[in-house]
Amino acid sequence: MNRFVLFLVFLHFGSVVSAATATDEAFQNLADEYISDLTNFSPVSATSVGDHSADDKLDNVDAAARAGNRSLLMEYIAALEVLDRDNLSPANQVDAEILMNQLKSDLWSLNELQEWAWNPLYYTGLSGGSIYALVARDFAPIENRLRNVTARLLQIPRFLEQSRDALQPERVPKIHAETAIRQNPGLISIIDDLIVPEMGALPAEEQAQLLAAIETARDAVADHQTWLEEELLPRAAGNFRIGAALYDTKLAFALSSPLSRREITARAEQEYETVRNEMYQVAKTVYLEKHPYTSFPDNPEEAYKQTIIRAALEQAYSVLPPRDGIVDIAKQQLQQAIDFVVENNIVTMPDEPVEIIIMPEFQRGVSIAYLDPPGPLDRDQPAFYAVAPLPTDWNEDQVQSFLREYNIYSIQNLTIHEGVPGHYLQIALSNRYPSTLRSVLSSGPFVEGWGVYAEQLMIDEGYLDRDPLMKLINLKWYLRTITNAIIDSAIHVDGMTRDAAMNLMIEGGFQEESEASLKWVRAQLSSAQLSTYFVGFQEHLEMRGAVQDAWGEEFTLRRYHDQALSYGSPPVKYIRALMLNQPIPHN
Repeated sequence: MNRFVLFLVFLHFGSVVSAATATDEAFQNLADEYISDLTNFSPVSATSVGDHSADDKLDNVDAAARAGNRSLLMEYIAALEVLDRDNLSPANQVDAEILMNQLKSDLWSLNELQEWAWNPLYYTGLSGGSIYALVARDFAPIENRLRNVTARLLQIPRFLEQSRDALQPERVPKIHAETAIRQNPGLISIIDDLIVPEMGALPAEEQAQLLAAIETARDAVADHQTWLEEELLPRAAGNFRIGAALYDTKLAFALSSPLSRREITARAEQEYETVRNEMYQVAKTVYLEKHPYTSFPDNPEEAYKQTIIRAALEQAYSVLPPRDGIVDIAKQQLQQAIDFVVENNIVTMPDEPVEIIIMPEFQRGVSIAYLDPPGPLDRDQPAFYAVAPLPTDWNEDQVQSFLREYNIYSIQNLTIHEGVPGHYLQIALSNRYPSTLRSVLSSGPFVEGWGVYAEQLMIDEGYLDRDPLMKLINLKWYLRTITNAIIDSAIHVDGMTRDAAMNLMIEGGFQEESEASLKWVRAQLSSAQLSTYFVGFQEHLEMRGAVQDAWGEEFTLRRYHDQALSYGSPPVKYIRALMLNQPIPHN
């Protein structure tokens, strides 16, 4: 149905129902239509959110498909602009704002950022995700899912050919080509690990069809690998730095925050000094436990503080996980965190399932861990806390550097961030909000900011009996959040070099070289994402302070957290307005 006709129909009823009711109904219809159109924008993305009506289709990524998406986005923007958004209910005002932001962001990305022309990871992610999303969760009988796997595997040659036609080697940064070379075979590992073991569920004839599809996909992936290595990589000549104009626009869409790039950097630099000084104070207590007769100078130089902090951190680094035991330790620590949250009445504990898994190969190379929640339409499925294994080609020095960075205390902090009361808990509770649109268009700064907030919340509430080593590692992780925000724009806008970034992370942020090296790669591969943690955390702190002032003696952590997470995961500014009964801000 033409969206303009839809609005005219509802506006015609103005004499029968209130204008507000008509506008709300018109918006709800538009929002529902947008959700149903996800399969037209991207069948793979639709599968990931739980719409399985196009599970047998793989995205078209040619010029015609881009033109179709462009037209659809413009149609939705035009339809949404017809609305008097001030006439909507507060809840629908929020949803209308986040929908408009997403539509304009997608259109800008398509027309201006144009990652489809220079980022091969866009295609490796889609190809791997297209199959992984069908077999990772039991949302339907395995036979049905395997039939759709067969259909999608048969489309892999067409998809990869379209991706090669779209990519312009002279615009592809070398780091993106190198990472795509590592990720591309991940589709084969999904086939071998998750599909082949399940083939017996199909009748013999369909097994034969699936086997043929697998061979077709293997050949296509091998051909694509050859192209990546022999054609794309030698010709890759793009600049991974996207520059001020693109960065600022992308940041504004990603954050949906009044904070500008320069304001974020100024805040982060101020917090950098504050947190390093706090680390020194904690480090002194750790140091005194081992050297009780130490006398500290009244006005120590930075080099002295650095030495004391590093000496204290060495005690945390002495408690290392076994090389192959990180997942098992994360499982133990997740339960420990759950018990603490429940015992201390911090927030409602959801009962949605969560599993800790080895990160799929096609997702590796960007971060050490992530929380993969079920799609908003697959809410009965488990969330996955995915942890990347150590690369098999690392030497012993690299392994030890990694294990020092991800010591027992760090894994605990990571598990709080990704699990409880971090992403798993937050997303499980937020997804109970009835708006599917709001779940689909969740805010990165809200989600990532909550993860950082959860880390500090647990320490503030006395987790691990206020162990100073846990506090020190927690501060180190917050310092990582701060340096992430600094290097994000410094790299893409100011031309920060690898040496300068590594120095800030290693000397300034006390990171191990292996961690800093991975972050340098991640910062090149992404932009505007590393700032979401710091900005979101700052907004969560400010919101909690404002609500605590408004509620006074009626404020409790449980009440605050439950209500803050009851609105879904829109940008923090909207939840703040809803909690304080303020007007909904407009972008």
